[in-house]
Amino acid sequence: MSKSQLEQYLQAYFGFSTFRTGQKEIIEAVLKKRNVFAVLPTGTGKSICYQLPAMMLSGTVIVVSPLLSLMTDQVKQLKATGFKKVAALNSMLSYQEREILIQQMDSYQLLYLSPEMLQSKRILTRIKSLKISLFVIDEAHCISQWGHEFRPDYLRIKQVHQLLNKPPLLALTATATPDVQQDILEALQIPDVKKFIYPMDKPNISFVVEKVDQVKEKEDKLTKIIRNYRVPTLIYFSSREEAARVASILQGKEHDRNIAYYHGGLDNQDRLLIQQQFMNKQLDVICCTNAFGMGINKKDIQLVIHYHFPSQIESFIQEIGRAGRNGQEAVSVTLFHEYDHIIPQRLLDTELPDISVVKQMLKLIYHNDVSLNDLKEEFMLKVNGMEPHWRFFRYQLEKLKILEREQFNITALPFQNAFMTLQETIEKRYRYKYNKLNEMLQWLHTTGCRRNELFSHFQDHIQKPTNMCCDYCDFRWENWHPAIEQSNCNTQDWQTNLKEILYQGD
Repeated sequence: MSKSQLEQYLQAYFGFSTFRTGQKEIIEAVLKKRNVFAVLPTGTGKSICYQLPAMMLSGTVIVVSPLLSLMTDQVKQLKATGFKKVAALNSMLSYQEREILIQQMDSYQLLYLSPEMLQSKRILTRIKSLKISLFVIDEAHCISQWGHEFRPDYLRIKQVHQLLNKPPLLALTATATPDVQQDILEALQIPDVKKFIYPMDKPNISFVVEKVDQVKEKEDKLTKIIRNYRVPTLIYFSSREEAARVASILQGKEHDRNIAYYHGGLDNQDRLLIQQQFMNKQLDVICCTNAFGMGINKKDIQLVIHYHFPSQIESFIQEIGRAGRNGQEAVSVTLFHEYDHIIPQRLLDTELPDISVVKQMLKLIYHNDVSLNDLKEEFMLKVNGMEPHWRFFRYQLEKLKILEREQFNITALPFQNAFMTLQETIEKRYRYKYNKLNEMLQWLHTTGCRRNELFSHFQDHIQKPTNMCCDYCDFRWENWHPAIEQSNCNTQDWQTNLKEILYQGD
């Protein structure tokens, strides 16, 4: 396809006259039916790399997406452009809506699903009957970041791809160090893959670390920043409770700012409403956990604050990358207390089952006639209902072929070998995670340029900043004068708005 034709499609469907860095090259490879792995910075329009081909190719483009809110947002945006043959098959649909979508699946050109939904035999059978023109893994870093523990269905994507007769595959992410890139490609095992790796650093973001002696100082600094810089802002927390508590404090102090909290413990309707109000400028400050922001196409965010820092640099870069999507001057602020490392350490310590529990459960399998359901029930009692621990354990049993088609096969591997393998796997994952945490801590304690230190893990060349660089080099708060846009603020809080929307009058 000629250059002018691609630009014509881009203009017709999305209203852009030119492609951003990397988009055109990736789309051309996709249209040639190549397997593609691409790393593009957050906010550079990764989704167009599969949305535009979906509009041009015959058949269906399948997109594996990690979050319900991300699917919902992208479907809504595409429909707003006039592209109607798009849908998301997820748990937010009613039974009737899901049944209709499954029956009409072949009428869609673009279909979003979670990796868990692809494990449904009925849905997989239906998808196999489609003409699949492209198989996409959006936010592919989730394979490495979540697949080994939290969501092992990400590691099953390879089998799904093979069952679908290996259609052309596109894996996209915004953050992947060389070792994470390797982990993703090993998990997918796609042959003859064409790589497009672009610089991760965004030259329009300045980096600031504000160290405090007392945790209470964080609230004071945060209040001052929110008061002085009235721009769309994300504030990240590692704790749901802290996100809600600090949002309440800010609401009490800053009556003329519209502030809400967001985390995975809220129900779907609450989360969707908050997200939509933020997009529509009815909310301008969100206190959130990492459940918020992935794939959110809000172009005017200018400030990202980390009340708590994440456990790895990749997550940090993902989160700060949500600012400055249009190239405008933006600032990343991390509020840091010397004991803050305790929070991510505690979180890491709970991500995998204790090896003593693993040993007990293996003994049940090898020395008792136990069903899979009985094993799960006993396991869940031992781990206090931690579902991710069970998902990890079950996946490891499948990987070792001790569990096949929901039946145990104790002849696949001797007990001691199975135990030693699982022990080694758990220890290896902990070492990896603690190394990642140490990388993050080293960055926070750096005594040199924060930009160079942050991105040296990803690339050799660092782009020259377009504004102030960092607090070590040249950043000063008094020199930051962001353009202030008028919000569509509503004096009601989001809970009141939700009640009004859901209220059914006589």
